[in-house]
Amino acid sequence: MRKKRNFKREINPDSRYNNTVIAKFINYVMKEGRKSTAEQIVYDALDSLEKEKGKDPMEIFTKALDNISPLMEVKSKRIGGANYQVPRLVRGERKLSLSFRWLLGAARSRKGQPMAKKLAAELWDAYQNTGSAIKKKEDTHRMAEANKAFAHFG
Repeated sequence: MRKKRNFKREINPDSRYNNTVIAKFINYVMKEGRKSTAEQIVYDALDSLEKEKGKDPMEIFTKALDNISPLMEVKSKRIGGANYQVPRLVRGERKLSLSFRWLLGAARSRKGQPMAKKLAAELWDAYQNTGSAIKKKEDTHRMAEANKAFAHFG
């Protein structure tokens, strides 16, 4: 029997920046259906970046996401009773979701500040190619590089 078809839902752009990537990020930030709280967190983070750093927050956000997005990842594959970590290229949609996940994980792991401040700090770190999310990307790339010998299994 065939799997059910996976339909892509249209995501409406957010109200302030008219950007679908920001709207998708707000959905990732959202917990327990509290969308207005998630919007407030993201907009406060972007506003504080604009106020403190004096740069366009959309430019910082897109550059930070580009810096976090992985090019390669490893996928476990079982061959002849052994599990191999097979390196693979990451496609566009997965790149975005991984970068969102890593950015939020890094921001949530910071301590002692409101979420908007933690998110702003992590976005700035990612913009400058430092921070936990960038470290996660580099670890993933290092793992893919180390297992390059198993690429022919993919």
